Amino acid sequence: YGVNIRLPFEAAANEYLLPQRTVNFKYFFTRKLGFVKESHAFALFPGGFGTLDETFELLTLIQTGKSDLHPIVMIEAEGSGYWQPILDFASEVLVDKGLISPLDLNLFSFTTDPEAAAEEICRFYANYHSQRYVDGRLVLRMAAVPPSELIEELNDEFSDIVVTGRIEAIEPTPAEIRDGDALDMQRLSLHFDRRQFGALRLLINRLNEHAPPVGEVHPPAPFTDEQADREW
Repeated sequence: YGVNIRLPFEAAANEYLLPQRTVNFKYFFTRKLGFVKESHAFALFPGGFGTLDETFELLTLIQTGKSDLHPIVMIEAEGSGYWQPILDFASEVLVDKGLISPLDLNLFSFTTDPEAAAEEICRFYANYHSQRYVDGRLVLRMAAVPPSELIEELNDEFSDIVVTGRIEAIEPTPAEIRDGDALDMQRLSLHFDRRQFGALRLLINRLNEHAPPVGEVHPPAPFTDEQADREW
């Protein structure tokens, strides 16, 4: 479904949305809450102030952990030159002045190829499914936990994002069992520092290298009202 905003101009919904699949909002903040909470992936196309507002709010929510990690793809027609100046500003000004971490640039990708954009989104869910914090530890749910040798490699590679202990395979936690939360998935647990989300995205990329057969993707089910209250 689509989330539209009522405006005195430019108020029409996307032409590919059926009217019965369109939700109209009066306020921008409730609209943004709706599409961020319910979306599994984001493809960002060129637009005006509203597009930039949504883009940076989305990046801020994911950079600060207020929203779970999702695939974010900035896409434009080749040669149109919309996103590249913004990406240059992020790397040459924000990173160089220490206003964001270089790792934050891992939170999104850029392409001019629609097939590459679709591949980026599907690859994110090739193995990874979802996440949840339980008793202060981050639980990553996925279709297949990597072998123990690779888990050891991940502990060495991502030791700087682990506050205490190690990355380890676990069974569903009592809290997840109580909620019936993704019980068919396997799990890794770590005491994540809740700061370096760009590095966490790299960890998810590594987990997706150990994926089930090609074509099997595992996006999470939409949030229930109870899960939404807990996350937000």
